[in-house]
Amino acid sequence: MESALAQDVHTPGPMEKKLTDSVCGCVSKMDVSKIKTKQEAESAFASCVGQHADILQAVAEERHVELSDDKAMEQVGIDLAFSLMKQKCPGFMQLAVVMGQKDGAAEATTAKTAYGTFKRIDNKGFNYLVISGSDGKQKSFLWLRQFEGSEKFINGGAAYIGKKLKIEYQDLEVYLPEAKGYYTVKEITGVSVL
Repeated sequence: MESALAQDVHTPGPMEKKLTDSVCGCVSKMDVSKIKTKQEAESAFASCVGQHADILQAVAEERHVELSDDKAMEQVGIDLAFSLMKQKCPGFMQLAVVMGQKDGAAEATTAKTAYGTFKRIDNKGFNYLVISGSDGKQKSFLWLRQFEGSEKFINGGAAYIGKKLKIEYQDLEVYLPEAKGYYTVKEITGVSVL
């Protein structure tokens, strides 16, 4: 029984550890905020693995598998992802969140729109665009990732203060450590100056 359990636990060899460190370095240099879909995230991960094809070849040799064996190489990829998670590789942790998202129609149905006058950008660890609605109440929207129109606000958006904005957003449930609970925030998916 013990030997059967021991076979299920994968112990990375020296080349696999080297590949894990190299891929972690690669994904940690990426601007993950520009990666919006599961497909883009998987492609970015594959690109980082591909940049280290020489080490990947050595890993295949270390594990006694052929690069042409799709099933065996898929397992190498799964083991690599687990190693990156275990290592708490920051870039991969962010990429994994995007990889775990639902794509397409599911996201499109949750899109919402708000209109208001641009007031300021608040920085609370992340940037929040603050607008004032027609009722005079201020609303803030989380700038978590790159969105359509974000380049206008990179330097603080001072040129747009007092201008009418259309903000497209989606509700996103996040854990806030300081509040010790989950809360729904409005994540920006696009901004247009009207």
